[in-house]
Order: sequence, then structure tokens, then C-alpha cells
Amino acid sequence: METNILLSTIPHTSNWSTQTAIIMIICNLICIGIGRYAIQVRGLGPSIPVLKQEGFGLPELLATTSLGHVIGAGTIIGLSTIGIIN
Repeated sequence: METNILLSTIPHTSNWSTQTAIIMIICNLICIGIGRYAIQVRGLGPSIPVLKQEGFGLPELLATTSLGHVIGAGTIIGLSTIGIIN
């Protein structure tokens, strides 16, 4: 009985697909681009040697991609709910 109540409250979302991955990647790239200029105190943690960018290290990357995943998940759930992606 309780399981049926819990299952009825979970929204239907789309399965993982290329379309879903592209939306998540775009949301992450947008957040990284905005965070690059919006973060005021930068460069306090370890740097990322692969990117070769001054002042944009691991803490900034983790912060911006975390926000990107939150925005991406909301975008995917929203687009799935209104029927744009399946």
C-alpha cells in the first residue's frame, strides 16, 4: 500500500538518451562559462594542469559543474514533463 503511494508521487521522466546527454552537457558548459566570470574569489585551491587557465581550479570546476547538473536535471525533468523530450 505505501509503495503504491510512493510510486504515484514520482514523476515520469525520460530514459537516458543522446538527447538527454546533450542537454546536460550544454547546461554544464553554460554554467562553467558563467562561473568563470561570476566567481569573485578564485584560485585558492589546487589548479587543473590540463586546462592551463589561471584562477580557474578544481574548486571552481566542481562548483560550476555541480550547479550545471542541478540546472540540467531540472531542465530534463521539465522538458520531459511537458513532452518535448521522450
